[in-house]
Amino acid sequence: MLNTLASLGEFLGGLAVIGGVIFAVIQIRHYRQQRRDAAALTLMQTLQSRPFMVSFRLLGSVRDGITAPELRAQGAEYEEAAIAMVSIYETIGLAVYRDIAHFDLVRELTGGVILAMWRKLAIWAEELRRERSHERYAEWFQWLAERIEEHEAREATLPAHKKLATWEPRH
Repeated sequence: MLNTLASLGEFLGGLAVIGGVIFAVIQIRHYRQQRRDAAALTLMQTLQSRPFMVSFRLLGSVRDGITAPELRAQGAEYEEAAIAMVSIYETIGLAVYRDIAHFDLVRELTGGVILAMWRKLAIWAEELRRERSHERYAEWFQWLAERIEEHEAREATLPAHKKLATWEPRH
């Protein structure tokens, strides 16, 4: 009788351990999804913020490949806009690399904008690196733009209104 109870206790203990492990795995997955959802919400808020909108509007009017002297000649607000844009995309690029923000979400939300902004500011950023002897200036901005560009070169990326023309909401 005692042997039977001991065996039953071992069996139940084993089930409790297995149940605990399964519960922990589910909780970790849930936590990661919550973290990604929070990062997505923060990303959307950043891309709708006044600093981003002002920077985007100002920089939208400058030519691709603008140099540092040319950007400065536009006025201080243009260089401030470029610095703000770099700061925003530095944060987003690092968040993608650290797997805090999912690459596909970032690409879908801002892929075209980041590529346009990098085309405009790449030479300016390179000149600032030399002026300041700081090779890492705008490093994550460049990294993210290059990853998005590579992805889009590998896969023919259609705009959402074409790619998802037959999409139906889940019920």
